[in-house]
Amino acid sequence: MAKVIDKVFLLTGRPGIGKTTIIQQILHKVPYSKGGFFTQEIREGNKRVGFSIVTLDGQQEVFAHVKFPKKYHIGKYGVDLGVLNSIGVISIRKAMEDNDLVVIDEIGAMELLSVEFVEILKVVLESGVPVLGTIMQRNHPVANWIKSRKDVMLIEVNLQNREKMAIDIIKMLTDAI
Repeated sequence: MAKVIDKVFLLTGRPGIGKTTIIQQILHKVPYSKGGFFTQEIREGNKRVGFSIVTLDGQQEVFAHVKFPKKYHIGKYGVDLGVLNSIGVISIRKAMEDNDLVVIDEIGAMELLSVEFVEILKVVLESGVPVLGTIMQRNHPVANWIKSRKDVMLIEVNLQNREKMAIDIIKMLTDAI
């Protein structure tokens, strides 16, 4: 039986280890058309107070914040699923249709609160379009299912490997695209 070619490259590791930094290094160096989103911390002084979703085509909006209502929440952050669905989900769908590479940073507990996000993840994973992203390290039923797929290369980022990680992943992406 032929080996399944990895088309989904997901970085995992402890918070703050540099996963998003690696993704951004890769995006600056690859010539492929790309779309999708990444999340960005919102800080007030030294305190993290929320997260924005930032699409690769320039949209940005706060989707989780300590001051948001707690109808949907992860820890101290209220999560606005409407923002995630209207910006994040749509950016994935558009990226899948129009680009060589779909970027999803991050597949985490906040994002997995959204049924629409989980559904578009299933669609993009079945599409065969290469994906570069980050995924939560902790256990979660959807995250565990994604990590167990045969076409997913799960890449653990740590202090020892993070400096050369972007170069290694660019080589793998070249084979996948």
